[in-house]
Amino acid sequence: MQTDVKSTHLNASGVVVVGRCRIRGYQIAPGSAGQINFYDNATTNSGLIPLSVDTTANTAIISTMIPGEGILFVNGCYVNLPASTTITVFYA
Repeated sequence: MQTDVKSTHLNASGVVVVGRCRIRGYQIAPGSAGQINFYDNATTNSGLIPLSVDTTANTAIISTMIPGEGILFVNGCYVNLPASTTITVFYA
């Protein structure tokens, strides 16, 4: 199925998209080492975590495209970031 792909850039933890979406990929510029959690929730970092990524401190940019139709987030998507980490999330 063909859909328009959009993106959101975050410099701190926050909402990627409100409402149903499919995460199609991301680019991460790691700052501090830690875990990046993608929550199926449009308002806070709680609930189901359909996607989680571990990062190391100050490494090269991490680019990942998710195969197929992407990962479904029914209630929207909130991302929790380690300190000094930025992310661009691609979704449809």
